[in-house]
Amino acid sequence: MSKKLVKNLREKNIEALNIELEETRRQLFTLKSQAVTQKLDNPHQITKTRHQIARILSVLGEKTKEAAKA
Repeated sequence: MSKKLVKNLREKNIEALNIELEETRRQLFTLKSQAVTQKLDNPHQITKTRHQIARILSVLGEKTKEAAKA
């Protein structure tokens, strides 16, 4: 499943990745605040969101290096 996610991320441009990164970070903040104030239905969602942020940052790094070489 994560290979499909990474493939979809690699098809996006840098601006779209930055927007998705911002949205995912907001989602992580919301999940963390819910974990503190109330019971989460799926606590593993926090870990999944952190992994998604790492994937986005990895692809952004790849694209930044490609842009620097060009």
